[in-house]
Amino acid sequence: MKMRGQAFVVFKEIQSATSAMRGLNGFNFYDKPMNIEYAKSKSEAVAKLDGTWKKPGSAAAAASGANAQRAQTYGQPVSAPAQKRQREEEDTTDTKRAAGDGRNEIESESPEIETEVEETTSATTVVKEEAEPINRILYIQNLPPDVTDEMLSYLFQQYPGFKEVRLVPGKSDIAFVEYEADHQAAVAKDVLNKFKITHDKEMKVTFAKR
Repeated sequence: MKMRGQAFVVFKEIQSATSAMRGLNGFNFYDKPMNIEYAKSKSEAVAKLDGTWKKPGSAAAAASGANAQRAQTYGQPVSAPAQKRQREEEDTTDTKRAAGDGRNEIESESPEIETEVEETTSATTVVKEEAEPINRILYIQNLPPDVTDEMLSYLFQQYPGFKEVRLVPGKSDIAFVEYEADHQAAVAKDVLNKFKITHDKEMKVTFAKR
């Protein structure tokens, strides 16, 4: 009953949702002007598109689903600590795996190369140069020409630590997104890199150069 007179409409692309919102906000429906804005919660369809959907069946997924349903019922933003913890655990696992792969590559070098490069610092420097330097500011590329900061904010504010979106005047295909900490930016980068913001535009998300 608290949600009476309200509804959610899910679009496949944020661009389409923005166009609908701009075109229909204030439209008289049953003699009342509609008030349309971005939802604060995420639907299952959107979660499947951006890769954060959890398959039903596990205890964690059931708990997360119950919390999401309860939050949507009362019109509040969805809190998903379980999803956040899982993303952080996956982040840590990926970092450890990458470090292990780097050690294996160094150990598998021929004795001649190891003799010539006695200083371990040189090998370590090469590995660090190949790795992407982490940063709390993300560099977004390959955006559609009509992208807005509101559209990007909707995407990136789902992840903890979000601060702001900065569009670049005269360059509509790039933007910067800032988080409070490096590791928070890393979570958003891992999830949203290669996210299809339109059917033919796949975002490229990397750490901004310091």
